[in-house]
Amino acid sequence: MKHEWKKQEKNLYGAKTTPNLVTVPAQKYIMIDGKGNPNDTNFSHRVSVLFSLAYTIKMRYKKWIANRNLEHDIDDFTVYPLEGIWSLPIGTELVKENLEYKIMIRQPDFIRREMFVSALEQIKVKKPSPLFHEVYFDMVQEETCIEILHIGSFDDEPASFEKMKQYAEANHLRYNQNYHREIYLTHTNKVDKSKQKTILRYSVT
Repeated sequence: MKHEWKKQEKNLYGAKTTPNLVTVPAQKYIMIDGKGNPNDTNFSHRVSVLFSLAYTIKMRYKKWIANRNLEHDIDDFTVYPLEGIWSLPIGTELVKENLEYKIMIRQPDFIRREMFVSALEQIKVKKPSPLFHEVYFDMVQEETCIEILHIGSFDDEPASFEKMKQYAEANHLRYNQNYHREIYLTHTNKVDKSKQKTILRYSVT
């Protein structure tokens, strides 16, 4: 059986264009940190490194299952979408060059740290890049979030953020951090900016 997040996890990836609350469970990720304008090549190189590793983990898992003839286990999975955690250092000007980020790709619960380590060692040899030394495997803890589906350009996100702020105020919710989370449901190089789909989340109490 193949695990497909779009079909089997609609509760986590089926956000609407109006704000709502969602409880996000603890999740495993491969991650890499960075700073600066997301339109720069440094950012795109980091994205490329993450996806190369994500697909290596997927293929190694399929091979591992096949070699053990585990007929009743999940034998494949769809690679999860790219996510980003974005913040702006206190006291800095709101320009893209000052942004700090953590970009990441979720891993299924059955992917263990040792699988990540072995896949990372393989990809370092196959596609050498100094950025692979910055990738790590970590857990994001459970949290309650306001979420909304933003459709359109990233530059137009403030309109969706304003809807989230109004929802929080109306429901007596407080933002927990000075950063937010984004899940990119579409590929920027495959769809027009006006049709891009991004889930926006803020952790709240």
